[in-house]
Amino acid sequence: MKTLVAYFSASGVTKGVAQQLAEVAGADLHEIKPAVAYTEADLDWRDKQSRSSVEMQDKSSRPAITGKLKNMKDYDIIYVGFPIWWYTCPTIVNTFMETYDLKGKTVIPFATSGGSSIQKACDDLKKAYPQVIWKEGKLLNGVSKKDLEAWVKDHRD
Repeated sequence: MKTLVAYFSASGVTKGVAQQLAEVAGADLHEIKPAVAYTEADLDWRDKQSRSSVEMQDKSSRPAITGKLKNMKDYDIIYVGFPIWWYTCPTIVNTFMETYDLKGKTVIPFATSGGSSIQKACDDLKKAYPQVIWKEGKLLNGVSKKDLEAWVKDHRD
């Protein structure tokens, strides 16, 4: 089975976890890259007018992405990673999910967070994309290689 680790990372934390996961899973790595990079000001969650705040308030927001994959059909398992924003996944993850035909593919969410759970993000994704085969997501803050290996093994059994 061919595996992909696709991730969005605004500050680099999720990127580091995604790189470790791809290595452990023997997966290809793909960054969900915004067409317009996020600045520090864009990410200021305390500012109701910041780009991230505005996007997260608008459930129909779909920030443009670049570097689209040409071979998505080749993947059977897709880990999708992101930081938790406002208790869920950033709207750019929806852009990714809607860019490709993921019907019947196994998708496994993972996230990094300063304190929120991944549960609402998983629930929101399952509700929005019922055609996907969802596996239980996991928060991967400060996870060890051994923990990643065990988690990946669970998805292969």
